[in-house]
Amino acid sequence: MKINRFFAVPAVVLAAQFSWAQVKVDPNEKLNPIVKSFVDEINNSSQLENMAYELLDGIGPRLVGTPEMLAANEWSAEKLRSWGIDANLQQFGTWKGWQRGITHVDMVYPRVKSLAATQLAWSPATKKAVEAEVVILPKVSSKAEFDAWLPYAKGKIVLIAQYQKIGRSDEQIKEFATPELYEKLKAEKEKAAKDFRDYVKNIGYDNNTLPEALEKAGAAGIAISNWTGIMGANRIFGAKTSKIPMIDIDVEDYGMLYRMAENGAKPKIKVEAQSKILPDAKSFNTIGMIKGKEKPEEYVILSAHLDSWDGAQGATDNGTGTLTMLETMRILKKYYPNNKRTIVLGLWGSEEQGLNGSRGFVADNPQIMKGVQAVFNQDNGTGRVVNISGQGFVDSYSYIGKWLNGVPKTVRDQIKTDFPGMPGGGGSDHASFVAAGVPGFSLSSLNWGYFGYTWHTTKDTYDKIVFDEVKNNVVLTAALAYMASEDPEFTSRERRIMPQDDKGETVKWPEAKEPRRSSKEYK
Repeated sequence: MKINRFFAVPAVVLAAQFSWAQVKVDPNEKLNPIVKSFVDEINNSSQLENMAYELLDGIGPRLVGTPEMLAANEWSAEKLRSWGIDANLQQFGTWKGWQRGITHVDMVYPRVKSLAATQLAWSPATKKAVEAEVVILPKVSSKAEFDAWLPYAKGKIVLIAQYQKIGRSDEQIKEFATPELYEKLKAEKEKAAKDFRDYVKNIGYDNNTLPEALEKAGAAGIAISNWTGIMGANRIFGAKTSKIPMIDIDVEDYGMLYRMAENGAKPKIKVEAQSKILPDAKSFNTIGMIKGKEKPEEYVILSAHLDSWDGAQGATDNGTGTLTMLETMRILKKYYPNNKRTIVLGLWGSEEQGLNGSRGFVADNPQIMKGVQAVFNQDNGTGRVVNISGQGFVDSYSYIGKWLNGVPKTVRDQIKTDFPGMPGGGGSDHASFVAAGVPGFSLSSLNWGYFGYTWHTTKDTYDKIVFDEVKNNVVLTAALAYMASEDPEFTSRERRIMPQDDKGETVKWPEAKEPRRSSKEYK
C-alpha cells in the first residue's frame, strides 16, 4: 500500500516560524573552528523543523510491522542519501503486519455521545460496527466466583481498567486543596489502586490472561483506560485479544460509562474499528555511514530508535532523538569532511518491544563491535541533555571529560556527569551496546513532563517539541562525535568493580541478550 512520505510545505514558512530558536554561545569562547561551524549551521540553516514535519505529520506514528514504519525507514535512508551519505536498510527480523484504520466509538444508550477512544495496537478490526451493552467486572473475591460470572460477559463490552474517581492530576490537587484535603485524597487514591491490584490478583488473572478469558467467554469487546494521571493523556500499547476489538477510552468517558453500568443504566456503545491485519512484515534498522579516512575500522555510532507506539505521532519518543541524530549526520558530513573514524548512524526498529533493532545490530555486526570508539544514544524526550553517565566503564571519566571540553561551554555547563556510573540495564538502546561491553552512553535530557504527559501517550505530538532544546542537543552530539572521532586514543573498555546490592550480593553486569526476531509468542 502506498504511503505518503510527506506533505509539501514551503520551507520559508517553517523557517520563519522557528527562526527565533538559537543555540547561544559565548562570543569570547575560543571554539574549535569545526565545532563553531556546527553551531553556526544549526542556528542559521537548521533542517529540524522541516524534517519533523515530514516525519511526524507526514508519515506519523511508526509501530513495528506497519507500512508507516517501513515508510519511515525509507524516508530516513533517502534523507541521508540526499546529503551524500551511504545509507541502507538492514533487516533484523519480521513482525506481525498491521495498519491502523478509523476508530469511532459512540454511546448510543441511554443517550447519544461520541466518545474519546483509540483502538489498541494490533487489535482485531470489526467486520461491521459492534453495538453492545457495557458492563464492569463483578464484585467478587475469588477465581471460582469470577469464573462463575464469566458466561455473563457473552455479547457484552467489558470495562477492565481501574475506575478513577478523580480525573485531576496530583499537581493540580496539591495546588488547590488544603493540606488536609490533599492528604485525604492522596490516601484514598493509593487505597483504590491497591484494592484494584488485590482484586485482579484474587480473581487469578493478569493483564494478558484477563482479556483472553473474556474473549474466550464470548465478550463482544474489551475497553480499558490507561490514564497517565495527567488530564487528557492516555497510554496506548498493544491489544491482548485475537478476535474481538480492544480499545482505550479517555478517563472522562470511561468514568461516565463505569458509573452508568455500576448504577444499572445499562449503557450501550457502538464500536467501529477499521484496522487491517497484514502479512508479516520485515523489520529494519536504517543505517547511515560516513567512512573514516584514517581509521575506517573504528567507529563512532550515533543512536536513536525510529519506531514508536502509535497512540499519537511518537514526537518525543523518539522523533526528537531521530531528528537529533539525522541533523548531526548532516552537519558532520558538511563540515567534517576528513573524519578520522567511520561515523555510523543507527536508527533502530522495534525498540519498544525490547531493544530488538539495536540488539540485532550488535549481534549481527561483531566486527563493528570490536572497533567501536563510542555510542551516543538519545531517547528520552525533547529537553536539553543534562546528564551523561559513564555506564560502568572505569576510564570513561578521562575520555568523556576530554570530549566535553570541545563542546561549547553554554551547552556543557548544563550537563552533570556520573563516573564511572552503573551500566544501563535495558531502558534504551545504549544498553544493547553496554551489555556487550561496548562503550555506549545515554545523552539523558530534561523530561519536560515526558513520563507523565508524552511517553507512549495520545499527546506525543509535533507541538510538544521544543526546538531550541533539540538544537542544543545537535550541537552537543556533533561536537562529541567529532571529538571522539579525532581522539588519538582508542577508548578503554575496562569495567568497574560492581557493588553489592541490599542482600550483600555482587550486582552483575547486564547480560547481552538476543533480539526478538519475530512477533511469535509476543504479548
